[in-house]
Amino acid sequence: MEFISINPFTGKENARFKTLSDAELSSSIELARRGFKEWRKVKLTERCRLMSRLADELTRNRESYAVSITSEMGKPILEARAEIDKCATLARYYADHAPKFLKTKDVHTESVASYVQYDPIGVVFGIMPWNYPFWQVLRFAVPTLLAGNSVLVKHAPNVPLCSLAVEEAFRRSGFPRHAFQQLFISEEQAGKVIDHADIRAISLTGSEGAGRAVAARAGAALKKCVLELGGSNALVLMPDGDMKLAVKLAFKGRFGNAGQSCIAAKRLIVPEDRADEFIDLLSAKIKKLTDGDPMKEDTGIGPLARLDLAENLERQLKESIAMGAKLLLGGKRKKSYFQPTLITDVKPGMPAFDEETFGPLACVITYKTEQEAIKLAKRTKFGLGTAIVTRDVAKARTLAKKFEDGSVFINQWVKSDPRLPFGGQKASGYGRELSVEGIHEFVNIKTVRI
Repeated sequence: MEFISINPFTGKENARFKTLSDAELSSSIELARRGFKEWRKVKLTERCRLMSRLADELTRNRESYAVSITSEMGKPILEARAEIDKCATLARYYADHAPKFLKTKDVHTESVASYVQYDPIGVVFGIMPWNYPFWQVLRFAVPTLLAGNSVLVKHAPNVPLCSLAVEEAFRRSGFPRHAFQQLFISEEQAGKVIDHADIRAISLTGSEGAGRAVAARAGAALKKCVLELGGSNALVLMPDGDMKLAVKLAFKGRFGNAGQSCIAAKRLIVPEDRADEFIDLLSAKIKKLTDGDPMKEDTGIGPLARLDLAENLERQLKESIAMGAKLLLGGKRKKSYFQPTLITDVKPGMPAFDEETFGPLACVITYKTEQEAIKLAKRTKFGLGTAIVTRDVAKARTLAKKFEDGSVFINQWVKSDPRLPFGGQKASGYGRELSVEGIHEFVNIKTVRI
């Protein structure tokens, strides 16, 4: 197996890398194991200082990192720069808040003293996706490193240059090599890493299938894992909701990153008597999307990251149309580029409703009653996020309790934020990243009584 970097816009190969030999992989694990013993001794204030330097490094070399993203997975350069900015914000947030999050907590009991401390657990293995090739890695690695663990990362095989760039960012910021290592390894080797006695926990961001495989293997070894998997998020426009706001959120939530996001607005659920207005306004915005070279700042949407992704989206679209969905806009594919597409008359049972659609495919679903709208939104095996657009915020707060999702956003689109925990339920995985909950996933929460 090789890690091959191909520019999805030009189709040209950027670079290719061989996977590590088993002996080289064993050496990397051993380095992480030995290095953990040193890294955990580094004072938290020093770890935070290094993390602040990482934030500065990302800001200082923002353009080169953004170019790496765009050249490997095709997102427009403006979105790539925004991804780097978000990573810098994440690093600064944890550098500022880790001391509070990891502070020993005194608990009053009948003992002389009782307290809870947060100890690092060892080497943590991350398996990361290509769609946000910097953000996904750092979202996992930043709090895990600050907690005192050492980190190994297997990145997606189509973004090896981004993987190397992330590792280089840590090196330039002063992190020792044993603290963070990226690995060019196969899926078979990744399984051996999970099994390895020196690996204490695993974090995966990826597909439902990958999540099941990792969870089974980690479970067999009694190792903790955090799974951030797919989603089929609904945006529900309530009968009283602001139409222009709903269209704005639907457009941004569906077509950002060419729709290649677990939290994209995949199902747009609107009142039957307001559907025509919603479709007209959304269509007008879609028609203004400019495609082309993602390195150019005026490009609004780029190609999908790989040819197979575009082919699968085409399958989902064609099968849904064959089952009764109506194509209003787009629908054509040229290699890995997929036209921004809008379909209506989408019903449960169609791939566009039931499956995760990972691309620029907006699906409009209509309802007659509020109860039907909630039922449609909940009719999914996923449980990542839901957005509600309504003027009755008090009612929306009550409705939020009915959704089996990790996040419910009212009058805004679902997004991750370092200040808030992020994760899902059901087929969207388990565990949380970000905020205090995220940094506590990979620590030993130890009780001490005297």
